[in-house]
Amino acid sequence: MTNPTESLSSSLTVDCVIFGLDASSRLKVLLIQRGHEPFEGAWALPGGFVAKYEPLEDAASRILREETGVSDVFIEQLYTVGTPNRDPRGRVVTVVYYALINLVEQSTATKSDNKAVEWYPIDNLPQLAFDHADIMKMAIQRLRGKVRYQPIGFELLPESFTLTQLQNLYETILGKELNKRNFRTKILKMDILKEGSILRGVAHRPAQLYRFDEAKYQDYVKRGFNFEL
Repeated sequence: MTNPTESLSSSLTVDCVIFGLDASSRLKVLLIQRGHEPFEGAWALPGGFVAKYEPLEDAASRILREETGVSDVFIEQLYTVGTPNRDPRGRVVTVVYYALINLVEQSTATKSDNKAVEWYPIDNLPQLAFDHADIMKMAIQRLRGKVRYQPIGFELLPESFTLTQLQNLYETILGKELNKRNFRTKILKMDILKEGSILRGVAHRPAQLYRFDEAKYQDYVKRGFNFEL
């Protein structure tokens, strides 16, 4: 029988699931190719050990910057994984963070001893180290649930976007086709978009550009506004 007073020696890490949307509206995740054991040469989520007196969110931002060159992004805690034997180095508990960024506007670089940094489509991932495949499944599931009830998807788009781009984004994240008329009627009725300029000089007819009105949305939330797509 295990003695409950025995101290459990464990380490604390953070892992980062960074989603980005490319120019063709394909949802991708940022991965690093490990340059050392365990799992040298394998692909994994950016992650690392938390320093002794370091706040978790600071650790996540630091590790993301050091391993990928990505910085100044809003990251949010997703969940914690403490499954025994998930790491061959010993008992390691990891706190998972995630972020949504505009891939086109973010540059990446190999900043640490990793071999490479690459964006991979979420539907065509390589074999991942540790239990990162399970973490990815959970992150995608949470993203699909959250994007229907909070306007987080706008973080993946350029500052100005068309309604077609917005619908493509939601279809990509949700993995299904949405009715064009219903989608546009619902999103415009919410009155959280600001009209911008007209997109011209393209093969198809000119399209209206929009911007997400964060201030108006926050004001609506205070009054009990319910965002649901």
